[in-house]
Amino acid sequence: MSPNAPRPSRADLLDQVAARYAVAITPAMEALIDAEDPADPIAAQFRPDARELEIAPSESADPIGDEAHSPVKGVVHRYPDRALLKLLHVCPVYCRFCFRREMVGPPNLNRLGDGTLTHEELDAALVYVESRPEIWEVILTGGDPFMISARRAREITLRLGAIPHVKILRWHTRVPAVDPLRVTPDFVAALRTEAATTYVVLHINHARELTREARAAIARIVDAGVPMLSQTVLLKGVNDDPDALEALMRALVEARVKPYYLHHLDKAPGTSHFRCTIEQGQALTRALHERASGLCQPNYVLDIPGGHGKAPLAEPSLRQTNDGYDVRDREGAWRAYPRDNS
Repeated sequence: MSPNAPRPSRADLLDQVAARYAVAITPAMEALIDAEDPADPIAAQFRPDARELEIAPSESADPIGDEAHSPVKGVVHRYPDRALLKLLHVCPVYCRFCFRREMVGPPNLNRLGDGTLTHEELDAALVYVESRPEIWEVILTGGDPFMISARRAREITLRLGAIPHVKILRWHTRVPAVDPLRVTPDFVAALRTEAATTYVVLHINHARELTREARAAIARIVDAGVPMLSQTVLLKGVNDDPDALEALMRALVEARVKPYYLHHLDKAPGTSHFRCTIEQGQALTRALHERASGLCQPNYVLDIPGGHGKAPLAEPSLRQTNDGYDVRDREGAWRAYPRDNS
């Protein structure tokens, strides 16, 4: 840009963001935003920000290496005993920090084609899963797999359940929180099969997302016999303080959702303004351990760039000494623990 050229307006910059990354927010989430709060944590997650145009050198369009582990369209097989099945590339909301933001939603669908697997592509994906007896668990993702119809969900559930070695179906979704009325009794019934065990993992980052309607949607799932877990992304300005993290984890447990993962933010393009340091994340998880029940403790993890899997990031609570070990207690103090033969 010439030094004398006029600087782009905020509206122009947001248009550039929308031209590159999908933008959408549901009425349920829009209603939660406090218009008087410029740092509202719900707005931060879903409303575009001009800082998304700032790409750091370490950021990548495929930050966790999905492509390197995709043997057929729609399948990511990174770990021996489990595989992802990416059913579609659309979501009810588009998170401003999404690690698949270069693949999901418009304008990406215009460039890549409709991300929904065709019948032929789904057939090929299921043939792959069937041909790999080591695959014990199939993780349904996307996009958001709760965007498909109940009829389609029933078909996929039954077809996966018919594969003898597939014992676990795990659906990853934001829908129960961001668009809870989509979670109908028919859809919940479509997730279940006697041939395999179904889990639902809810992506949620702030306690305010657990509205009365969201809790009702969660209850429809859990009351149908489907256990629920959660995954949360550690985000600067959203949940990067002990009070916010504690409130979220307690609210999840009260809603019968077991906290599962706290993800260190993946290095997707234009997301650096959300990124905490690993040291900050470790301090937060230590504070959560000191404050809350074991039921409220997620695993703090990092997806290693390049497709090398997850690494645990929580600070160790054990260190070796001359006489045995020191063990960190719930208040952060180190306590001596002798060797077993002492």
